[in-house]
Formats: sequence, structure tokens, C-alpha cells
Amino acid sequence: RGDIAVTLDAARAPVTACNFLRYVEAGRYRDARFFRTVVSATNANPHPIDVIQAETTGGSDDPGFGPIALERTRDTGLSHLAGTISMARGGPDSATSSFFIVTQDTPALDFGGGRNADGQGFAAFGRVTSGLDTARAIQASPAEAEQLKPPVKISAVEMIGAAPAVCRH
Repeated sequence: RGDIAVTLDAARAPVTACNFLRYVEAGRYRDARFFRTVVSATNANPHPIDVIQAETTGGSDDPGFGPIALERTRDTGLSHLAGTISMARGGPDSATSSFFIVTQDTPALDFGGGRNADGQGFAAFGRVTSGLDTARAIQASPAEAEQLKPPVKISAVEMIGAAPAVCRH
């Protein structure tokens, strides 16, 4: 299908960006997959979104490193514009490994947006720098009830260059 390259914003969302890098460095995204697609035009939720969501081979709540604190867009200054990479979650402070890529501007995912009933939004932590067309092609793939049929395998997730200083332990 193609490559998707992202740049993480560890300066504004250090907890989330560093968490993502821990999973990358541990190889947890090896053979991961995009399993979910949500298209606003066909979404019944009153706060529609446009995203593709990925999970590790451990599932969408891979317990590899435990949940992280929610970095709200109100605090980071980031927003869910087309190309944003963000962490999936249930409640606040529950995100682990599952991430999603926003394919259209989706303010319902920001702090105060209505996509999650708690109004806390989701933790944006970077941007797609190339390959948004690939993400949109994945989003348009066959699906049943938001589940990609079949899921789209992620062949590799690699870090290019050194980890940001804030992420080095």
C-alpha cells in the first residue's frame, strides 16, 4: 500500500510521544495492524470522526508498559487536524499502545470535543509528514462495522535518528 512517515512532537506531548517510542523500540509494533476505520460520512455518532486505528499483536490495549497520563490538547496546543497521530483510549489516563491517524480535520477529538463523553479529548502527539494518501487509502478499504476486512498489516515501524532527549532514560 505504501509508507506513512510521522514526526513526533515530544516537546509538546512528551509523555505520549515517549510512550509510543517505547513500543517502537521494544518491537511491539512489529506485525501490528490497522484494524479499524471510521468515516464521518457513514458514522452514526453525533460527533463523527475520520480515522484509521492501529493495534499491536497484543491487541488494542497492549499492556506492555501500562497506561499513561492523558496529555490534553488544551495543554499541549496540538489539535486533531488531518494527518495528526493520536493515542486511542477509553477513559482518561488509560492509553497504552493503540494509536490512530486522523485523515480529515476532526475537532471532536480535541479537548472539549464531544467524541468521548468525558470531554477530555485524545492525546495528539505528532503529524504525518508523508503518506497521508496511504492512510486515506487504508481508510477506504473494505470494512464491516468499522472493522477492516481484512486488517491492514503494518510491516515495520522504525525510528529514524536518535530518540528525543526527553525520551532517553
